Amino acid sequence: MLTGLLAASHLMPMELVPVQARAHAEHAGFSDLSVYVTDVQGRVLRLLTGGGVGGPPSTARAADAEVPVEGTLAGRSYQHSEIVPVAGQNGLQWWVPMLDGTERLGLLRLTTPYDDDMARQDAESLASLLALLIVTKRDHSDSYARLVRSAPMNVAAEMQWHLMPPRTYADGRVVISAAMEPAYQISGDAFDYAMDGPVVHLSIFDAMGHDTAAGLAANLAVGACRNSRRQGSDLVGISQRVEELLIEQFSHHSYVTGILADLDTATGELTWVNRGHHPPLVIRAGRWPSQPACPPAHPMGTDLGLPVTLCREQLEPGDRLVLYTDGITEARRRPGSNEFGLERFTDFLIRRHADGLPVPETLRRLIQAVMDHHDGHLGDDATILLCEWLGPSAERTREAAEHTGLTGQDQ
Repeated sequence: MLTGLLAASHLMPMELVPVQARAHAEHAGFSDLSVYVTDVQGRVLRLLTGGGVGGPPSTARAADAEVPVEGTLAGRSYQHSEIVPVAGQNGLQWWVPMLDGTERLGLLRLTTPYDDDMARQDAESLASLLALLIVTKRDHSDSYARLVRSAPMNVAAEMQWHLMPPRTYADGRVVISAAMEPAYQISGDAFDYAMDGPVVHLSIFDAMGHDTAAGLAANLAVGACRNSRRQGSDLVGISQRVEELLIEQFSHHSYVTGILADLDTATGELTWVNRGHHPPLVIRAGRWPSQPACPPAHPMGTDLGLPVTLCREQLEPGDRLVLYTDGITEARRRPGSNEFGLERFTDFLIRRHADGLPVPETLRRLIQAVMDHHDGHLGDDATILLCEWLGPSAERTREAAEHTGLTGQDQ
């Protein structure tokens, strides 16, 4: 099953992925296989039909082209990253998560004549391979881009989603997850992360304005940050280079606030600079929030001449570092109404941590709570970047992974 599908994948367009998956799954006894992918906001799962290109369709096409995440067995499988059985007309059916690392792409729905460990291993292996295939092909597929959207996307959002790394990542040292709203109308928010040996770089940006120009400024900030750090600059130098390029391009007519941070996963030392942004939040032991002090410099692009201070904080295994933009805590439904607020924001993270939810699911629910608080309409971009340091030793890493719900194939 796996070798045949892998061999066929090299010249396979996205539209043939479900067709080839069904054909090769038959070698392991799986039948009536359907591939579902999640939409941009993680609210629904949509059937990847193959666009009518070759092969027999799945019987799920007409009846279940879209499945809600909330209140369904499919949604339970997606939220908790576990195989969930479902009653089928032609035998036992399973919902099987498709994961690329910890990025939740969607689900497989398949029928199996077997209900044993070997069949489950085969199903998980098939789902893992299909996840890898989808990741390698989705950036070149307009049909996939249309399928995962529920509304028209503005130009700034189009740029931002293709600029930023995947919204979830884990490697045994850290678990990283991010969320952004309004997903189809993003303007000036952006986040970034990257690995450099034992160091994890994290950054978040908030550009002035709510238009395409803000999106261009945020794109320039991320690009300048990546370029500068890949040439060996430190955090202070990176932020100064971002400022130089913003001034060169926009002549003081645009600016970007941000946090640029490095986490040494071998020691837990966090270093960062604050360029006119909200301070980071650290949640310790799942219940103790704090905001480490760091003198903020001026926003990048304003050239106000304030000193840029490199600040340090020692993290403990299991600490969660949270970077966010003001759309999360300060935006209101309407003038005079209550903000979502830092206290409500922090309390939500702590409560969901106590529920044992994986980090990506915690952020998915948090961003929906923010949207619900504002009746589905945000007046500003709302972005969160959360990084959990699992610890320097393998034993601590395993314990923390189990505590966050990242076990089995999730790791």
